[in-house]
Amino acid sequence: MDWYRNLKIVLRAEKKAYVLEGPIPEAPAANTGAARRTWEKHVDDSQDVTCLMLAMMIPELQKNLENLGAYEMSEQLKNMFQQQARHERFEVMRSLITCRMQEGTSVSAHVLKMKSFVDQLERLNAPLSNELATDVILNSLPNSYHQFVMNYNMNGWERTIPELHQMLKTAETNIPTKGNPVLAIREGRITKKKQSKGKGKASKQDKGKGKKVATPKAKPHKDAKS
Repeated sequence: MDWYRNLKIVLRAEKKAYVLEGPIPEAPAANTGAARRTWEKHVDDSQDVTCLMLAMMIPELQKNLENLGAYEMSEQLKNMFQQQARHERFEVMRSLITCRMQEGTSVSAHVLKMKSFVDQLERLNAPLSNELATDVILNSLPNSYHQFVMNYNMNGWERTIPELHQMLKTAETNIPTKGNPVLAIREGRITKKKQSKGKGKASKQDKGKGKKVATPKAKPHKDAKS
């Protein structure tokens, strides 16, 4: 249904999107006046949109829908692609509720990603209330934002997604970040310091330290002859 969204964008720019909101009313009884001019404009705009829609279709669809007006053609296409739209809505909703912010990543980028899912659901005619959308975003935050979430709920704050986005960016500056220790290794390996020469070797002067020195035994004196 991407082409249908693109069509609505073009029609809004041309101020002709209203022709897809309802069928052409019956012609007014009077042939003059404001009501007649409004009706004629609706007919002309519907014809322009019909031609534009047919030009954007593949030949098979053109043959099946070429006799319908813009509004009737739009309703027929909605019925034909309802299953496709339902599948797309399911995938977007699953992406929204399973999206989780990882510790240490940007909270701003995370909120913008979540908001894109919310916007997609609105375009698929499955809008979330602001309260529900903010609850989903708050539940997707990591444990480091636990205090912020608790304060938000206890104070009963009600904020739009852009306002919540700004609050979380401010809170992010107050959350301490854990630094990763880095081991600096020179040339890809850890090297040991070389031992200085002589280290661990005893010097000549030190040799013998702590050793007992043997003392010579005294010889017995012979008695002198009287």
